[in-house]
Amino acid sequence: MNSDERRYEDKQGFKILELENLDVNYGGIQALKNINLTINQGEVVTLIGANGAGKTTTLRAISKIVNPKNGNIIYSGHNITRRQPHEVVQLGIAHSPEGRRVLAKQTVFDNLMLGAYIRSNQAEIKADIQRQFEIFPRLSQRRNQLAGTLSGGEQQMLAIARALMSRPKLLLLDEPSLGLAPAIVREIFSIIENLRATGVTILLVEQNANLALQIADRGYVLEAGSITLTGAASELISDERVKKAYLG
Repeated sequence: MNSDERRYEDKQGFKILELENLDVNYGGIQALKNINLTINQGEVVTLIGANGAGKTTTLRAISKIVNPKNGNIIYSGHNITRRQPHEVVQLGIAHSPEGRRVLAKQTVFDNLMLGAYIRSNQAEIKADIQRQFEIFPRLSQRRNQLAGTLSGGEQQMLAIARALMSRPKLLLLDEPSLGLAPAIVREIFSIIENLRATGVTILLVEQNANLALQIADRGYVLEAGSITLTGAASELISDERVKKAYLG
């Protein structure tokens, strides 16, 4: 453990993730400003806000795709602010990015294998691939099909399944419903609820704020890189400010 790593305990339960006064810059533009956020183990927490509010940047900072200018990222009691992306995956954080980004010229099976690149036990990897096929039966039917030939919904399922192959404790989901038909969106969100039931903690960025708040425990509203509102999802979904800005 690095000298700067610390341990945090919440009197109400274990905090799996804390962002402390987090700032992120893109060149001369400040994308995140003094972000403070907490996720307890086993929760689904959602970030809602307009395009460009900083939701995706928050996920990218946690998974260390971008480095913060200031602040700390505390995961499972340890300061991971200076860790590298592959180390973050090894620690138990997986990121299913916006736009899915499956490897189009690789098969479904090979995409899942690549999701387990940090692991070495082949028997366990094989068992987990079978587990993903049980969670996502469509992928089982297309295991030898090139990922680029899948439908948008199937690619989203593959992106989530690939992230799960690292056996994460914290799953970052970025816009899982983007561009999908309503029936497929319902299927994806049913899977997300089932994942929560298995003990996976989820931080969800989702354009459909109403749907996200229906399945989340708590939510944060981001505006222009800052958190302007936070609370239980049941409170936010009935908040007049949230209704007017995000729920239509």
